[in-house]
Amino acid sequence: MTINKYQGRTQEEAIRIAKEQLGENAVIMNVRPIKSKGLFHFLKDSAYEVTAAVEEQQPVAKSSGLAIQDNINFSADEEIKIPIQPQETVARRETNRQAEVLKRESQNRLEERIENIQDLLEKKLAPAETETAKSQSKREEKTAKMTKEQEEGMKFLKMIYGIMLENEINEKYANVILEDIEKVVRGGSSVDYILSSIYQKMILKFGQPRPIEFGEKKPKVVFFIGPTGVGKTTTIAKVASKFKLDAGKKVALLSADTYRIAAAEQLKTYANILDTPFSIVYAPEELNQAIAQLADYDLILVDTAGFSHKNMEQKDDIKKLVNSLDKKYEKEVFLVVSATAKYKDLVNIADVYHDIADYKLIFTKLDETSAYGNLLNIRLYSGADLSYTTNGQNVPDDIELFHTQKIVKQLLGGK
Repeated sequence: MTINKYQGRTQEEAIRIAKEQLGENAVIMNVRPIKSKGLFHFLKDSAYEVTAAVEEQQPVAKSSGLAIQDNINFSADEEIKIPIQPQETVARRETNRQAEVLKRESQNRLEERIENIQDLLEKKLAPAETETAKSQSKREEKTAKMTKEQEEGMKFLKMIYGIMLENEINEKYANVILEDIEKVVRGGSSVDYILSSIYQKMILKFGQPRPIEFGEKKPKVVFFIGPTGVGKTTTIAKVASKFKLDAGKKVALLSADTYRIAAAEQLKTYANILDTPFSIVYAPEELNQAIAQLADYDLILVDTAGFSHKNMEQKDDIKKLVNSLDKKYEKEVFLVVSATAKYKDLVNIADVYHDIADYKLIFTKLDETSAYGNLLNIRLYSGADLSYTTNGQNVPDDIELFHTQKIVKQLLGGK
């Protein structure tokens, strides 16, 4: 007898596959559903496993021994009939009673042999079932405990997944983070351990924040680029205040925003308050001359015109300005974006401004939203380093280096 297992998406499909493999005479011995594995098994289709058997043409065993396959189960519940071979000479001499005795003895010996075969198969194919009752009980308790922890872990992951989406983390990035935790859940870890693992993964996804850094060359020239209305000018004033008042650096301000006179006047006002030099650059050709006059300064912050990411002419003007800086100066570029912007718009902004220069990210207006998912979305989409965040209009107080731990905690439902 040949006994094998087959799988299909439905019971009917599994049975059909079994009969195709074993023939139409195959006997269906068992049908059971199969649970899908993996982090998102609840989104996958179900499957079924069929155990089927067929009678072989050759004898199962010979007198010299029994060959057993390791991957089958055995059940001998069908009726077994023994054909009596004709024995012409003996039949003529023996009585009907003697023939009947021999038949019964042969039947008894065969039934005894079948029982021995069943015992041997059970020992060969199901070693777990030969364990002591005590060991088996402990194993079942351990399995039950792990299964319960896995179920609790899965419910917790679904809850975290919902919180991520509610905080406007893009579904693609939420899936990436949770799929990394699949082994932790499958191992039956506690909810606290799962949460800790997710927290650490998100910290790593954000990466180490990078502030303005100083090298050996002076002055350090930093360009601030970004769309209109994101708060570039106010952000520059906050950065200037931090480095002059807290770090004791010599700071100067330049404005290349000739599209909005009010922006230049606003930056000039901040420069007067901070008692720092200020000048306006009307064309890219004037940039290096203006910087040369500030050669003994540590840091020069350059405000640029905000423009729509759809305005290619203004984009080319900013690109020309940034690239016109003399190579002898150390340059750094920061893209300033609002945390309140739509994800689709931020993606377009990230693409357009990448054509201008490689940049670090500054997020503004964190005080105007409670959903910080776009901070992670754009970090992962652009690959750009994070730098500062601002959360108000106060100069210089409402700015800080990107606080990764605090942001991740909020993204996971904390405060």
